[in-house]
Amino acid sequence: MKVLRKLLYRDIVAAVGYVTLAFLALFFFFDLVDELRWVGRMGSEGYTITHALLFVSLRIPSHLYELAPITVLIGTIYVMARFAQSSEFTIMRTSGMGPWLALRTLLVLGLGFVVLTFATGDYLAPAAENVGQKLRAAQMGQLSSGATGAWLKERQADHSIAINVRAIKGPGDFVNVRIFDFDGQGRIAAQIHAQTAQVDEETGNWKLQGVQSSRLTHEGDRTRLERSQHDSLEWETGISAEMVSAALLKPDRMSTISLFQYIRHLEANGQAAQKYEIEFWRKVFYPLSCLVMVVLALPFAYLHFRSGGIAAYVFGGVMAGISFFLLNNVFGYIGTLQTWSPWLTAAAPGMLYTLLSLTAFTWLVLRR
Repeated sequence: MKVLRKLLYRDIVAAVGYVTLAFLALFFFFDLVDELRWVGRMGSEGYTITHALLFVSLRIPSHLYELAPITVLIGTIYVMARFAQSSEFTIMRTSGMGPWLALRTLLVLGLGFVVLTFATGDYLAPAAENVGQKLRAAQMGQLSSGATGAWLKERQADHSIAINVRAIKGPGDFVNVRIFDFDGQGRIAAQIHAQTAQVDEETGNWKLQGVQSSRLTHEGDRTRLERSQHDSLEWETGISAEMVSAALLKPDRMSTISLFQYIRHLEANGQAAQKYEIEFWRKVFYPLSCLVMVVLALPFAYLHFRSGGIAAYVFGGVMAGISFFLLNNVFGYIGTLQTWSPWLTAAAPGMLYTLLSLTAFTWLVLRR
């Protein structure tokens, strides 16, 4: 059995690797074509073709994470169908590899793909995105979202704080920051405007630069305005750099832990967290899709192929993988609009394909 497992693992890993490289090369080309429109806009010493190539390369881990279930499905289907066409799998069955042993063998390999996908999406991809964000900001200036930037809310004791970050130059480096302090009765108590702000990684406090502060004091029916200026000012807050990046950029660029902390912050401050909860649960369930894909590919080893008929089944695997990717995104949008349960919205595509794979396994493998 060790020889058979080694043969299966070697061929499937090689096939998945080839398919992944082909898809990544295709995405790299499309990303590079799209990125070339920015080359030369900032002058000869600004954003060059070298920066574009580096930025596109840093997006590869994100594509690898997104494509993992699809490439696992296509690669495994190809190997299983090839074994069936050449009668190699028939020899394996006569050597003692029954349906349940074949299923366990593929599930062990699927667990390896699950760990690799989770590590890529939770560690490698966010780190690469941060480096790419710094690169683009350094060469092209600041990044922003919409006309007003990002708005965040925080409660401090009996006060309520509203923070507006117009743009981001890099992780933990913000531009044009406005802070509004409201008292317990909902009246504005102070306003702080800073040209730039940096997040201290050790303390988590914000170091504001170029600060203009206005404070209102209420004495009976009288209100007094006090204004002051500071070259620098340290501001204590629980809002991290990842939270601001999530508000300005896409939440799928955050790690699972960072997303969970951001959701807790939004809920504690009475803000809507539906979109981020769906993304959190999607990050939890998405790597497990690799297990579903290897189970879905197993019945192809029990089919009978004519010469040259394998291409049609591989094409079917491609379409099944693409349909899973599309369904995963569609359910996310529908769940946000219809306010469905976040974990159910994220798990629904995987559950549907699990049901499909188990049905195919029961019908084509156990009952034949």
